[in-house]
Amino acid sequence: MIEYNPEGSLLRTDQLELVKMLQVFSDICEKNGIRWWLCSGTLLGAARNGGFIPWDDDIDVSMLKEDYRKLEKVLAAMDSDEYFFQSIDTDPEYVNIFGRFRKKEGGRNVTADPRTAFYKYKGIGFDIFCIEKSSRFAAHMAKTLYFGTQKFTLHMKNTASRQSAIRFVKALNRLVLIPFCRLVGLVNPKGQYHYELGSGFYKSPFYYDDIFPLSRITFEGVDFPAPGNTDAYLTKIYGDWRKLPSEASIRKSIHCQDYIDEIFGTEE
Repeated sequence: MIEYNPEGSLLRTDQLELVKMLQVFSDICEKNGIRWWLCSGTLLGAARNGGFIPWDDDIDVSMLKEDYRKLEKVLAAMDSDEYFFQSIDTDPEYVNIFGRFRKKEGGRNVTADPRTAFYKYKGIGFDIFCIEKSSRFAAHMAKTLYFGTQKFTLHMKNTASRQSAIRFVKALNRLVLIPFCRLVGLVNPKGQYHYELGSGFYKSPFYYDDIFPLSRITFEGVDFPAPGNTDAYLTKIYGDWRKLPSEASIRKSIHCQDYIDEIFGTEE
């Protein structure tokens, strides 16, 4: 049986660093009255493993849109030599709707996004998602429009031209396309929530009553906020979330080549 994250491995070292970062993030949120919870694979790992899924190389957290807007202001004003809040407003090369809480230096950057090379800071970090009321149709439409308008900037070599194009795409989406999708999403008779429109995720809806009131769950020996009905939350995303994936699926889910080489070897 493959041991994915033994003590001292690259993956385990970075996992433990992410836990420290999560504690810093949690303290900031608690101090400022910001509600948040573990989500996606991080919540799955907490529920199934009591910590990281052994092969997981990132952390995911989520919150309501109004809490995210408050968090943006708090983190943007943060004066830190160690941490950086990466968003479409703080990094001219960053295009994702969701933000990242990251170290300025250190750790492996696990994203497969080719834009990483141009980022202001490239240290290890994790995604911060927010959810808003909308329909699956609107969320799908927003993904198509947002990612479609970004594509032409991917391979632009000239920095000034690329950043000008990115600014145009951000403004187009922020002022025109995403607001239009939000209007479409008002037709939402099922009370669904989705990740913020334009984030790229739309298949699994969320429901307020599955999340609130929040509960607590242990992740790597520390208690963090979690959806009130974790089982329902995870079932809507993963189905039978207790079932382990195949080795092929596991390998595909690991983003960082350094981890892949360490776990599986360098030979194909």
